[in-house]
Amino acid sequence: MKKTSIYIIGFIVIGLFSFTNVFAKDGTFSQAELDQMTAPIALYPDALLSQILMASTYPDEVAEAAKWSKANSDKKGDDAVKAVQDEQWDASVMSLVAFPQVLDMMGKKPEWVRDLGDAFLVTPDKVMDTIQNLRNKAKEEGNLKSSDEMTVETEKEIIIIESSSPEKVYVPVYNPTYVYGSWWWASYPPYYYYPPGYSVGSGIAAGIGFGIGIIIADSLWGRCDWRRHDINIDINRYNNININKLDIDKKVTNWKHDKDRRSGTAKSRLDGKNQNRISGDGQKLKDQKLKDTKVKDQKIKDRENFRGRDQQREKAAQSLKDRGIDPAGNRKALTGSSGDKIRNNIGQNSKNLQSSKNHQSSRDLQKSLNRRSDNHSLSGVNKSRDTSRQINRGVSSERAIGRSSSGFGGGGLSGGANRSGGGLRGRR
Repeated sequence: MKKTSIYIIGFIVIGLFSFTNVFAKDGTFSQAELDQMTAPIALYPDALLSQILMASTYPDEVAEAAKWSKANSDKKGDDAVKAVQDEQWDASVMSLVAFPQVLDMMGKKPEWVRDLGDAFLVTPDKVMDTIQNLRNKAKEEGNLKSSDEMTVETEKEIIIIESSSPEKVYVPVYNPTYVYGSWWWASYPPYYYYPPGYSVGSGIAAGIGFGIGIIIADSLWGRCDWRRHDINIDINRYNNININKLDIDKKVTNWKHDKDRRSGTAKSRLDGKNQNRISGDGQKLKDQKLKDTKVKDQKIKDRENFRGRDQQREKAAQSLKDRGIDPAGNRKALTGSSGDKIRNNIGQNSKNLQSSKNHQSSRDLQKSLNRRSDNHSLSGVNKSRDTSRQINRGVSSERAIGRSSSGFGGGGLSGGANRSGGGLRGRR
C-alpha cells in the first residue's frame, strides 16, 4: 500500500513538472511539450488563435487583463476592448478582454501562458505546424467538422477554422485528451479548461462544445499565415478598435513582438535565445506610441537641421557683402538685356582668347620649321667645308710626292755619274 502511494505521488510530481518549467536549456521545446501546450487552443478559430499567440508573449500583461476581466464581468465584446484602451497593454492583450472565457482560462494557468509565448517567439514555425498536426488528428477522429458555430475548410493540406458568422464568435470547449484520440505523451498530459457552468460530465467530453457567442465587429484583427508561419494584421480592423492607430499605407502588415514589454522573469527566459519574432526580418508591427514618438523626434530634428542650414547661408551671404560682393546684385545684373550684354562680352572674350591661342600656335609652329631648315642648311655648309678640306689635303699630298720624287732621282744620277767617272778614271 505504501509503495502504491509513493508511485502515485511520484507520477503526480512528474506530471506537474512536465507541464511547468518545460523551457529547455537550449531555448527550444520538445515535440511532446509543444503538443502539450498547444492542444488546449489548437481548435480555436484562426483569428482568435492568432491573438492568443500574440498575447501570450506578454504573460505579465495577460495576468493583469485577466484580473480586469474578472472585476468587470459585465463587459465583453468590442465594448470591453474600448474600455481598456487607456491601459498600458499590448493591443493583442486588450483584444482578449472581449472574450472573458479565454482570459479566465489564461489567468488560471500563468505558467502555461508563459511557456506558450516563449515557444511562439523561439520557434513559431514548430508551434504553428504542431497546431496543424493536432487539427488533422481531431479531423481523423471525426471530432473536427463544420457546425453552426464554426466552419472547417482544408486548403492545400492547411486546415482553416473560422467563425460561421463574422459578427459572432463562439469559443470552443473540449477535452484535449479525447478530441485528438488517445493522448500519446503519457508524461506530458495537456491542460484542459472548462468554463463556469461546464463540467467533465456535461457531454463535452464526447466532442467539441461551445461557450456563449460573443458579438464583435473589430476586436479580432489578426490572421494566421500558416505557410509563412506568421501572423497578419488587418489594418482597418485594428485602427477601428484601437486608439493608437497604425500609420501604414496598406491593408495588411505583419506582427512584430515588442520585447520592451517583457519584464522580470518573462524577459530573462529569452535572453540570448533565438528570438526570430523579436529580431525578425522585414517590417513588423511595433508599439505605435513608440513609433509616433520616433517620427515626431525625427521631424523636429529635420526642422532644426534646416534652420541650421539657413543660418549658414545667411552667414555666408553677410561675409560676401562685407568683402564688397553682392551675390543678389550680381544675379540681378545677369537678368534681362544687361545679362545678355555680359554674356555676349564673355562669349567674345572667349573667342578672342581662342583666336590668340591659335595665332600663337601658328607662330610657334613656324619657328619650329625655321629651326629645322636652318639646321639642314648648316649641315650642308659643314659638309662642303669638310669636302674642301679633304680636296686641299689631297692636292698638298700630290705636291709633296712630286717634290720628293724629283730630289731622289737627281741625287742618284749625280752619284752614279760620280761613281762612274771615278771608275773610268781608275782604269786609265
